[in-house]
Amino acid sequence: MLGGYGDLESVARRLGITDLFIALPLGEYDTIIRLIEGGNNLLVDIHLVPDILQLVSLKAGLEHIEGLPVINLGDIPLQGWPALSKRLFDLLVSLCGLVLLLPFAALVALLLKIDSRGPVFYRQRRLGLDGRVFRMLKFRTMVRDAESVTGPIWSPRDDPRVTRVGRVLRKLSIDELPQLVNVLLGDMSLVGPRPERPELVEKFKASIPRYMLRHRVKTGMTGWAQVHGLRGNTPLDKRIEFDIFYIQNWTFLLDLEIIFRTLLKFQFIDRNA
Repeated sequence: MLGGYGDLESVARRLGITDLFIALPLGEYDTIIRLIEGGNNLLVDIHLVPDILQLVSLKAGLEHIEGLPVINLGDIPLQGWPALSKRLFDLLVSLCGLVLLLPFAALVALLLKIDSRGPVFYRQRRLGLDGRVFRMLKFRTMVRDAESVTGPIWSPRDDPRVTRVGRVLRKLSIDELPQLVNVLLGDMSLVGPRPERPELVEKFKASIPRYMLRHRVKTGMTGWAQVHGLRGNTPLDKRIEFDIFYIQNWTFLLDLEIIFRTLLKFQFIDRNA
């Protein structure tokens, strides 16, 4: 402790201070101004450490609007050219995957029709980029009208509504392969936070801080949380932490790592999502 605020000039001259760091709460605005004015008179380099960590939603970045410095509290790396490169990669992989998997998909469709009555595909409402609702495509794994009684819920372990073929498809994550169509159409990405049903999102966003920030990017077939074993009934707040980390630290190499780790585990998805 070298002194109080009023001792700034004497301490700076006595110790030959060249840099002044100001780290005060926002409530000390008047003091901050006085320190900046005093630092300017001393010709020292001034560094302001803003007390905004509790306000930051994703990642803070400095911008300039008409010469005015502005702190962007929601700055993310997945914008502009990085977003375009990710989209081009999604298009290429999803198109090639759909072409190569077409004969296999036809076989799965045949088995589903033989095993139980109902459509081959199941289209489910999910929340995607910027909170927009889209229809996520899956191979049907449950009996027809499975939610007519229960409504939208997470599928429990050993769910009796799952068909025989559906159980195998779920175990191998084959039921998720039609989501390549969603990726091709631009509703989803290969990698991103897993999409959730709108009815459940309404519950989660009221009780889980920063939950909706995961919708700042496209949802994905696999994600950073899933390759770390956070799927099914694992704690939601922990999964959100991993989703936010992915959004804040996105790189193309990170996407490749997630895809590689997903293929090694042969587990594309959050099993109950």
